Amino acid sequence: MAAESCHPRGLSWLARSCIPADPARHIAVPVPISAASTTTNPPSDAEESPISALPEELLLECLARVPRASLPPLPAVCRRFAALLASHGFLHLRRAHGRLRPCLLAVSVSSAHGTFARALLQLGASTGPELEVAALPLPSPLLHCAGSSAAFAHARAVALGREVFLIGRGATLRVDALTGAARACAPTLFPRKKFAAAAVGGRIYVAGGTARAATVEEYDPAADAWRYGCAGAAAGGVFYVAGGVAVSGHPGGDGAPRALEAHACAGSVDALRVASGAWAWSARPRAVPGGGCVVGACGARDGHLYVVASHAVDLSFWRWSGGANRGGGACGWVALEAPPVPRGSVGLGMAVRVAMAGMGGDRVAAVVNVAAVRGHNAAGGGALEGMVLVYDIGGGKWSRAPDLPPGFRRAACAAVEC
Repeated sequence: MAAESCHPRGLSWLARSCIPADPARHIAVPVPISAASTTTNPPSDAEESPISALPEELLLECLARVPRASLPPLPAVCRRFAALLASHGFLHLRRAHGRLRPCLLAVSVSSAHGTFARALLQLGASTGPELEVAALPLPSPLLHCAGSSAAFAHARAVALGREVFLIGRGATLRVDALTGAARACAPTLFPRKKFAAAAVGGRIYVAGGTARAATVEEYDPAADAWRYGCAGAAAGGVFYVAGGVAVSGHPGGDGAPRALEAHACAGSVDALRVASGAWAWSARPRAVPGGGCVVGACGARDGHLYVVASHAVDLSFWRWSGGANRGGGACGWVALEAPPVPRGSVGLGMAVRVAMAGMGGDRVAAVVNVAAVRGHNAAGGGALEGMVLVYDIGGGKWSRAPDLPPGFRRAACAAVEC
């Protein structure tokens, strides 16, 4: 548990990290020393000024200059440290000092080891993409929850500022992208699997993934509570639900249990407008051209929806212009350069999963995973795991980034600043 105040000697390394390493930048200032001061005994620990006596602006300036690798243990030093590290001023100063870069955060939960793995791929580094991997402890409520790995097997990651919410089946994990601090949050009202999730206006919206309800749930991070029957948005004021399987139920005769019917919606895209809180049936996007099966989708700050579709033997990449984006223009699908996956890796008997995230308004990151379907003989050239591709929206080209480490095949991904 964090202490109320901090011992001054615990800040010595922090103060040194704020001083430039170049001696030429140091200015020597002569300080007069009286003879009496040389004979007195050094002050005891009890006489030293506590760290809490430092002005908040100075302490915040020091914390903002700490390297990211040294941030995780700092919230446990004292409550004041924890409050300053969680403040908007801390994030503003790090951005002003150029210590924030666009990153792709991948999170994978392992209940067997009582940890969750965090892979942070920094895309804005001057020396090229950099990958950091760390194993951090799970919060106690999730640590003692049976089947944590199964609960997060098909989780969705949604970023709200510096925090990423990992939403699973009956469990939610809140992770601070900068410090790695995590805590359990309220689960969705209806257990969901392979659902759609997005954020707008500081709240999270989920839809699909359950046969028990056809509602959209809204999560308020401040209240840590879910409610249903509301609408959300992912891009341009619209919350898109792409692909999947529609399940409907009809009551059986003589009190028999209802019969469930499944209807494939592999290439369909539904739109939910946040202003009216109603499905935009008349203005929703048409199915992805070519009859493809949607395997990945995300929104970007340019107001567009980006979709990766599988066509059994290859992949395609599309952009939907809903007319409400910044650039205006007509509504409709626009074909873009296909993701450059190895030839033969996508084929019959192969299951394709693409986790996508919009990196601001100029890039889209996609994590491609291809594996053989159980019970089928794969016709493709081999499995892919954790292949990271980055699409430059302005240039219209894909590039290859470092792959995620083994064990992140089912990881959920989100775009953050770190």
